Parts: sequence; structure tokens; C-alpha cells
Amino acid sequence: MPELENKIPELKSVNPSLELKDRKVVSKHIAFVVGIVNANHDSFFKKSRGGFSLAKRLIDEGADILDIGAESSRPGASYISEKDELNALIPLIKKIRKYSDIPISVDTRKKNVIKACVESGADILNDISALEDDDQMASFAAEAQIPVILMHKRNEPKLMQLNTKYDNIVDEVSEYLFSRADFAMKSGIEKDRIILDPGIGFAKDLEGNCRLIKECRRFCEKGFQVMMALSRKSFLGQLTGRKVEDRLSATLTANIYSVLNGMSYLRVHDVKETVDCLKVLEGILK
Repeated sequence: MPELENKIPELKSVNPSLELKDRKVVSKHIAFVVGIVNANHDSFFKKSRGGFSLAKRLIDEGADILDIGAESSRPGASYISEKDELNALIPLIKKIRKYSDIPISVDTRKKNVIKACVESGADILNDISALEDDDQMASFAAEAQIPVILMHKRNEPKLMQLNTKYDNIVDEVSEYLFSRADFAMKSGIEKDRIILDPGIGFAKDLEGNCRLIKECRRFCEKGFQVMMALSRKSFLGQLTGRKVEDRLSATLTANIYSVLNGMSYLRVHDVKETVDCLKVLEGILK
């Protein structure tokens, strides 16, 4: 495939970096490996549900960043209260901080939640609403000098799969993300602290998900780093006929394609296997 051949030379010896409030972190690989810890009982992949023992395992397996969330965003899920989020997140963050200084990303839409998490040791905001759901979120992130991950979706998770039709999905998703990034910068968040996420599986059907991955390089056009979060999602099951527990190889294939096309972050359930894939890719590209 010519587009891959044209991209491969650019990947040699490139390890992405991210400016946190108090330090700069550099990935050990050609993409940050972001390990998923769901501190709830409603995530679509049961093995991603857990607390400190899961976080410790992902750290030991080589994760660059942990992404912790307590509010499920799977299709059909309902939002939870601020109190429930805090009760799940704060003790876990404090326990992780006693074990490791790994950067911690918090998946939340609420300013009060991320504020309390940052005060407890978290470093990054992962906002599936792209700073839309809480009008104080952008100003807090700017003041706290934390990186933000901005994701595309439509409606809330309970309704989003009823709204999967687009005239041109790549154009519409990229325009939305660039507009939210512009809003973030106007709010005082520095460009090198903004990460874009096309929201694979969020208000997208099979064709839309595949097209976003195929053309994911488009999201890099304005110089932002981009995250691909597709681990074990339902479109991979549609392509392979596999249940969520058996979608590891499908996930790894899609993630490697994404890295070859410029993605700087892979949000994954399977850290060890992802690290191995990146090591092999790096060995080939030397």
C-alpha cells in the first residue's frame, strides 16, 4: 500500500512527548501506550474493570500512561453522579501515586471531578465531551496547565448509536475536533497539551469507524497529536465475528495501522501485547 510506504520513513527514531504541568514525559516507543483502568462495573470489557491491582499490572507491563475512568461511556450507558465518580477515583489515584509516578489521565466530563483528581495526583484530562459538558472545564484545564484529550461524539452514550449517519464522516469529525481544539487554545490551553481523539465507536457505524481509521492521518494535519482508542470495540467484532474476549489480534492490527499513519497514542486494554507489537515495529523500522 503506497500510503504506508510513504509514512514508514517518518517513524524512524520518533518517540512522542507530552508536556505535563511539572515535567515532560517521553514515550518509550513510537506511540504512547495508554492502559485502561475502569473503576466501575459497567465497562464493556470485564477484564478492564478493576482497581489498584489492575493499575499495577498495566504499569509493570510497560504502560506509558494510565487512563482511569469511573463513568462508563459504552453505547447505552447512563451517566453517574459526581459523588460516585469521586468515590471511585480518588482512593485509586492516591494508591497508584504511592506506587508510581506514571502519568495518570482521568476520563471525566466534570470540572469538580478533574480538579479533585489533579489535587490527588492526576496529570491529564480525558474529556469525551471535548470540553462541552461543563463550561468551567476549559478554564480549569488552562489554569492547572494539564493536557486535555478532546473526543468526538454525538449525544450521550445512551443515545449516540441512533445518530451514526454523516455526509462525509472524516470531514465532519475533523472539523469538529479542530474547532474544539481552537476553543481550547482560546481558553488558554497550549497547543502541545491538546490531544485529539476521533471517537471510534461513538456515534459511528462499521463503515464510519473503518473510514476514520483508514484516513486517520487527516487528524494530524494541523499539528496536533492524536489518540486512537479502538481496543476490542464492537466494530472489530463485526469484522471478525469474534466476541469481545477474542478481539486482541484484531485490535493489534488496527492499532499498528494507526501508528503507521501517525497516531501518537494508543488507548488499550492489553498493554503487554501492544508494547510487544511496537517493539517489533521499531525493530523493523531501524
